[in-house]
Amino acid sequence: MAVAVVLVNVSVLSGFFPLLAAWYNYRRLDQVLKLMVAFCLVSVLPDLAGLITLYLKLKYNNLFLMHLFDLVAVVFFTLIYYHAFYKPVLKKVTLILGGITFLIMIGNEIFIESIKDYPSVCNTILCLLLIPLSLIYFYQIFSRQEFTHIEKQGMFWINAGVLIYFSINVFLFMLYNKISSVEKQDFYMMQSITNIIANLLYSVGLLCKPQKTT
Repeated sequence: MAVAVVLVNVSVLSGFFPLLAAWYNYRRLDQVLKLMVAFCLVSVLPDLAGLITLYLKLKYNNLFLMHLFDLVAVVFFTLIYYHAFYKPVLKKVTLILGGITFLIMIGNEIFIESIKDYPSVCNTILCLLLIPLSLIYFYQIFSRQEFTHIEKQGMFWINAGVLIYFSINVFLFMLYNKISSVEKQDFYMMQSITNIIANLLYSVGLLCKPQKTT
């Protein structure tokens, strides 16, 4: 239990790492990375609110913030991948998938999940959008003909963070409402660990300088 609490605290704290990296390197960030900065800024708020209510022992249901965050995340990542993809067809597919995902989430909020419950369905839907987009992005950069140092590309690290976080947690999100309270402690630990890793990767990406291809 103590380990889980420590990991939650570190996980919330790690959300500020990308913001510090962006503050240091903001003048060198392109449009895609600036969108990622805005997303990181928004993503800190639900975790911070949850931590505050936990420590103050407030009987306040803030799960609606997670539902709202999922909707915001769809918008941000749709825009991020739309600008990150080179081919027009991939841009169009991203917009279509993002729009469909957003509408499905709205339908879920109205007819299936209550905003007072953990957003298991919404989180799962978000994963099912971002896992394919992140894999397609990796295919795009690895199949390019021109030479480039991909490890120096900010979006490479950010995409790695997206893929790691959402591919590992997709089944945890999917099964959340079917597991016991004891097993949910393991879920929170896994979610915290992957969130820390993702935030570190986001930070590396936001510290990268723009690279020219040759």
